[in-house]
Amino acid sequence: MSPTAKAYLFLVITGLGWAANAVVGKFAVGHVGPMTLTLGRWSIALAIIVIISLPQIKVDWPEIRKNWLVCFVSAGLGFTGFNALLYSALQHTSAINVVIEQAGIPGLIFLGNYLLFRTKLGAGQIAGYLITLLGVAVTASNGSLQTILDLGFNLGDLMMLLAGVVYASYTISLRYKPSIHWKSLFAASAFGAMVAAVPLFAWEASSADFITPDLIGWGAILFTALAPSLVSQILYVRGVELIGPNRAGIFINTIPVFGTLLSVIFLREAFLGYHFLAMALVLVGIAIAERGRL
Repeated sequence: MSPTAKAYLFLVITGLGWAANAVVGKFAVGHVGPMTLTLGRWSIALAIIVIISLPQIKVDWPEIRKNWLVCFVSAGLGFTGFNALLYSALQHTSAINVVIEQAGIPGLIFLGNYLLFRTKLGAGQIAGYLITLLGVAVTASNGSLQTILDLGFNLGDLMMLLAGVVYASYTISLRYKPSIHWKSLFAASAFGAMVAAVPLFAWEASSADFITPDLIGWGAILFTALAPSLVSQILYVRGVELIGPNRAGIFINTIPVFGTLLSVIFLREAFLGYHFLAMALVLVGIAIAERGRL
């Protein structure tokens, strides 16, 4: 399999995992607090990656120590910051709003790379991104323009917009990651994410509204540790390595498509014509962006 084909596969699986993250995060509201969920998922993910990667971590330890600040800052942004904001946003706003607002992340990546590094975009990339954005809007609106117009805007939406800025910053910062094996990189990042989540958890735990995780809450912690944390994050980093942040970022817009499919499978929602249209728009947009890149 070519590096590009590998990147496509990795990034599609990433989108599936992150779609599941949003669905599970919404389902877990009231069963576990957002900061507890964030700390729990990264603690478990760290334990697993250390167990399976300890020999490689020992080999890369000198580089990890040398670049600890880069690993910590990037993890604090992309791993802890983004997920803490996403889970908090789901306490205040709808999943539809969150889906729409995540769709802005590729555009923020494009803008950040241009402003900081003068990375230019081809006309095809811009057109492809806009088409995927249209597909996202179709998915989120149930095929109705009025649904978009009727959406409210509240604290949760502001949190999710900030989360988008945070994750775009993380993606751009991956160009500075140390040249070490992905296992070591992920272990260092997971450790940074766990450490960054500790003060957030302490703040949440001190609140009178603290939620002690129940069975559903612990299930959400375990699932998010395995799928969105381990699998999706590792594959996203590998995808960015293979094709770059601009090209990889546009695959984030597969999240609402997979979110729809997961709703059909697990919530028994009907698969309607606009679902097919939305998926087609997203896939066509990604194809156009790839063919039209500079």
